[in-house]
Amino acid sequence: MAMNDVVARNLKRFRGDRDLSLGELSRRSGLAKQTIVAIEAGRSNPTVDTLERLADALDISIRALLSEMGTEILTHSGRDIRWQQQAGAQVRQLDQAFGSGYVVNAVLRLTGGDQPFLCPARGRAALRHCYVLEGIVRMGPVSDPVVVDAGDFVRFPADADHVFEARTPVALVFVNTTAPQLSMAGGGRVF
Repeated sequence: MAMNDVVARNLKRFRGDRDLSLGELSRRSGLAKQTIVAIEAGRSNPTVDTLERLADALDISIRALLSEMGTEILTHSGRDIRWQQQAGAQVRQLDQAFGSGYVVNAVLRLTGGDQPFLCPARGRAALRHCYVLEGIVRMGPVSDPVVVDAGDFVRFPADADHVFEARTPVALVFVNTTAPQLSMAGGGRVF
């Protein structure tokens, strides 16, 4: 989901929660109604100044406008699966949320006998939360990986180099990655 969509949905929600008309929000923020309409439609890329003015007029923080609040249901049909090849694994990203931190959900499909999927460190305080759906997998920090089976759950720090490796012909792992927003400020990849 694009950041403009997150801002659009949050602006509409907070304006509705406060029972403010477009005209009243325009008056309080000093912004034109057309500007607010464009932001709420997701057609505008608001500046920091514009976001500050809207946040002040709504008596909220800018973070509240920029944070994924989970107000919509997101469904990805299994019929529309798209796997991306990444050095030793195929990755199916499921979701990503914005806010005070990043959350990325993905499924890894690993093939036994292939080169291990080596992942570089993902930034300070990043974590991997892994649930093995199928097969046997060696995973974790390169210095201390564990071998786990289908139905097992493993959480480990992703702020050091780590590895995923199938020990069976095929293995599937659901991976939830969490990372503080500051660790991603340089534009790095979460997965």
